Amino acid sequence: MTNAPIADRRSHIRTHHGHTFEDPYEWLREKESSEVTAHLEAENAHTDAETAHLADLRETLFQEIKGRVLETDLSVPTRRGDWWYYGRTEEGAQYGIQCRAAAARDDWTPPLLEPGVPVPGEEVLLDGNVEAEGHEFFALGSFAVSDDATRLLWSTDFEGDERYTVHVRDLVTGELLADEIPNTGGAFFTPAGDGILYTTLDDSWRPDTLWLHRIGTAVDDDVKLFHEPDERFWLGAGITRSRRYLVIAVGSSITSEEHLVDLRGPITAEPRLVWPRREGVEYSLEHAVVDGDDRLFILHNDGALDFELVSVPASAPQGERRVIVAHEAGRRLLGMDAFRDFATVEYRSEGLERVGLLDYTTDAVDELSFDEPLYSAGVSGNPEWHSPFLRLGYASFVTPGTVYDLDLATRKLVLRKQQPVLGGYDAAEYGQKREWAVASDGTRVPISLVWKRSFGEPGAELRPLHLYGYGSYEHSIDPGFSVARLSELDRGVIFAVAHVRGGGEMGRQWYEDGKKLSKRNTFTDFVTCAEHLIAAGVTSADRMVAEGGSAGGLLMGAVANLAPDKFVGILASVPFVDALTSILDPSLPLTVIEWDEWGDPLHDADVYEYMRSYTPYENVRSDATYPRILAVTSLNDTRVLYVEPAKWVAALREAGASDVLLKCEMVAGHGGVSGRYNSWKERAFELAWLLDTLGLAKA
Repeated sequence: MTNAPIADRRSHIRTHHGHTFEDPYEWLREKESSEVTAHLEAENAHTDAETAHLADLRETLFQEIKGRVLETDLSVPTRRGDWWYYGRTEEGAQYGIQCRAAAARDDWTPPLLEPGVPVPGEEVLLDGNVEAEGHEFFALGSFAVSDDATRLLWSTDFEGDERYTVHVRDLVTGELLADEIPNTGGAFFTPAGDGILYTTLDDSWRPDTLWLHRIGTAVDDDVKLFHEPDERFWLGAGITRSRRYLVIAVGSSITSEEHLVDLRGPITAEPRLVWPRREGVEYSLEHAVVDGDDRLFILHNDGALDFELVSVPASAPQGERRVIVAHEAGRRLLGMDAFRDFATVEYRSEGLERVGLLDYTTDAVDELSFDEPLYSAGVSGNPEWHSPFLRLGYASFVTPGTVYDLDLATRKLVLRKQQPVLGGYDAAEYGQKREWAVASDGTRVPISLVWKRSFGEPGAELRPLHLYGYGSYEHSIDPGFSVARLSELDRGVIFAVAHVRGGGEMGRQWYEDGKKLSKRNTFTDFVTCAEHLIAAGVTSADRMVAEGGSAGGLLMGAVANLAPDKFVGILASVPFVDALTSILDPSLPLTVIEWDEWGDPLHDADVYEYMRSYTPYENVRSDATYPRILAVTSLNDTRVLYVEPAKWVAALREAGASDVLLKCEMVAGHGGVSGRYNSWKERAFELAWLLDTLGLAKA
């Protein structure tokens, strides 16, 4: 074992609400400091040395992942206007290629594209590999074609800091236009295609202003359409599928407000308020024409914890509300998509996503059915106001990503494509199921399991297990297929997801019970799930690795302090482990917005004390024997700064943790490295460490 880097202890005092905290590693926050760079590079060198024995396994895992992927492939085309739009990948190329081909007038059946076979009439709109040339990092942000199909806009990020620059191309002449807009969030064309609507970000990376750029004019002459001054609120915008309204939306994690601009008039007209913001009330809208009447369908939680769907006149949105889908406790309404003749309603019930078709005439919702007990399903890729098909995405832990078109005339699902998995994958060789752990307060916490059947059913004998968790922002970890995960399953590892409170799997109350002053439920639920799997004879503490990223990385840090003896290893990706320091500093990106999730420790002593009791960095224990820990971060991450895991690792080492590694990507952002091959190599690195920790490095 090589000697781990030891960070200097330097005096730094933080005092709030009468409490003083000595933070000896805060100096690592100085990103531009050569000392900090040297320390991070030393951490990377140490990690390289400590994992050098896994080089062959990493290469094996990378080749397994690569070998299961059809590298030259195409997506199912989506029709918009007179064109079929699709993406494709080529063997050896890191990034996707965006294309289109002309569509026959009345043909709504997407053409069957074959990998490696040239598509007749193909136009390459954007080749990500060309865009990425000369850059270590590349991310594509906005991508849009004008309604008349003559112009393309796209935005690029070459740093990983999620500030994008917009570019425009004339698709008729191929000319790259002079219009270039920096520091943007999202961007899209005006309906006429002669302008671009885009948001810009403030110093805290908050989208706060909506602008109109007229193509061919100077960016300095752009018109400010809307500005949101409240630091707690993000701003976004879009155009309804009907192409009738520009919707300007502002929102925090608990409050929202929307404004409309009728596009039959000037786009620069004063936006009209739909519902005024009220603390704790969230809503979103869709536009439809019902019996010749312009209606807004509004999904909201005003007196409806799990949301209800109402309809109001577009001309008087604050008038009488007509209930379309009433509130039902435990059935969390998620979203609505309005089309010319019907709408879709997506909701969550009993921990699973559901999709229903809404009849405008009867208000009846007809739920679509799927065969598997665990699955994910949702509406996606439906840009047209009217189409004979509805595009759906579907997957499960054992079923690869699948694209269906629902034939609206027959109500039958038409399979368009299923993600190819090379190497003879057979879904029947793998099992999936859900179990329930019981928390100390009696709450039943769902656990999803997936395994390879040839190793026996879970509980037949003790097996190595990989337990994943998140548990924040009402984000649900739904059943999904992973090619990389097969490398674990095929070595006998059981993969499990602990659907802890703070997520959204079981409805809005599930989220409420895992945030702010109830945040500890997230951590104790995860430990409860681990204990359940041990008690059920599925695994043992010395055969279980935990993983989580971002806010799930906070979960990992908290669990490491709370129950270090329950796991043999912990993998924490871009972990939010110095949460209190970050949430106390409103000058940091996103902090003020985050107060709705975690509470405001800067102004509330009770929140300060509660966060101080669990934030991982400040609660590292000198009396604990920590499991092996791998923390992965990125230097240019603007959501969870690299300094958090860097400080955490330093504190763990000081406390005596003997096997703690930090891997910092020096050119990447919150999502890690860019490019699919680079991403596969990164996951192979993590999986090699995980398998080694489970004693399966030679399996």
